[in-house]
Amino acid sequence: MVEILVTVAILGILVGVSVPTFRMMKANARSTLCAGKLREIGIGLNNYFVEKGMTFPTMVAARESREQDDPALDTVLLDYVGDEFTFQCPADHGEFFEKTGSSYFWNSLVNGQKTSNLKLLGMTGQASGIPIVSDKENFHEDVGDGVNVLYADGHVLREVQFIVDKK
Repeated sequence: MVEILVTVAILGILVGVSVPTFRMMKANARSTLCAGKLREIGIGLNNYFVEKGMTFPTMVAARESREQDDPALDTVLLDYVGDEFTFQCPADHGEFFEKTGSSYFWNSLVNGQKTSNLKLLGMTGQASGIPIVSDKENFHEDVGDGVNVLYADGHVLREVQFIVDKK
């Protein structure tokens, strides 16, 4: 009887340790998949550039609803990425994709600019520092505070958000 109780106790400890680890692994996987979707959007954007003379599209940052007829990320780049689910972050628990067509924001400050002369808030020609597309919110709070961001040079990075205490 004592051996069974010891075995049950050991199994309980193992489950107690493995469940949080499994959740963290699952959250990391979702975050990685989301970053991969941003890379796919970047590839689609490059395909757009080839057809449109190396000029950024003119789009709204985001729509409130799929029914809006505004040029948005998921409508303008759909033909260049090939699948509407490219615009869905697997960790989108706010259902932004279902409501608006995309889990991501477009940086409308780059609208209509040439890739060779990109300017944003005083930065000129520094594509590695100019964000183009980002998560609509921190979908990845289980793995840290921040959002995934696609930059003009094509790299994707997790940006940490700083919370300011307003006391």
